[in-house]
Amino acid sequence: MNFLNQAKATQTQSLLSKVPEVTLYFWIVKVLTTAMGESTSDYLVYHFNPYLAVILGAFGFAVALVIQFRARRYVAWIYWLLVVTVSIFGTMAADVVHIVLGVPYVASVCFFALSLAILFILWQRVEGTLSIHSIYTPRREFFYWAVVLATFALGTATGDWTAMSLHLGYLGSGLLFTGLFLLPGLLFWARGLNGIAAFWSTYVMTRPFGASFADWMGKPHAAHDLGYGSGVVSLALTALIIIFVGYLSMSKKDSPAAGKLSDDNEPDSID
Repeated sequence: MNFLNQAKATQTQSLLSKVPEVTLYFWIVKVLTTAMGESTSDYLVYHFNPYLAVILGAFGFAVALVIQFRARRYVAWIYWLLVVTVSIFGTMAADVVHIVLGVPYVASVCFFALSLAILFILWQRVEGTLSIHSIYTPRREFFYWAVVLATFALGTATGDWTAMSLHLGYLGSGLLFTGLFLLPGLLFWARGLNGIAAFWSTYVMTRPFGASFADWMGKPHAAHDLGYGSGVVSLALTALIIIFVGYLSMSKKDSPAAGKLSDDNEPDSID
């Protein structure tokens, strides 16, 4: 009887989950959003009033956040709309810290890394788990999106630090973060890293990975990059995101499935 009650509770929690199943599609769309956020932020900031661009970015993020929190379950277009706005606004926030406030990239990296660590510690202490398979209460969802925003800001600052301060360039940074993006998965496959640590390590790396290649494609030839322009890159990436999210909305391939989101075999922390 206890087993049946536990199974029923797990099924209910799965149906109430506000995040998608972690599949190959999840990582594809996630990387596309990080690249799109970088190119869109660059285009808005450098082609329009930068202060107005930041205000619009914050407004878009706030609207998408309200829509996501009002939803009762995972809806593909709602979830990914918020990820896109987080990507744009997170990029702007990191850029403002360096460009407007004059904070060095390495200091920004340290600050955002510390902020992310504090959020993880608070989330673990309050909820007892860092698993994204447990996002079915408003408080857990708050922690989740706060961490997501911090990962975008940290990833932006890290990518700029390696490309500019360490002089790796955007292509060099992209290749570096490609390896770092794949590493947690390999360690997880080799059973050297638990699932939660592997997920969040990979998640953090998606930002500098996607953004570095977006900058490489968009920056001018004088910077040894492809020079397509941030506007063109942003439009191309937006089209790809719409195609993938449209497919996921129709196919439901990333919808939380009953019984698949149980944390029975997954550690609660990254220890």
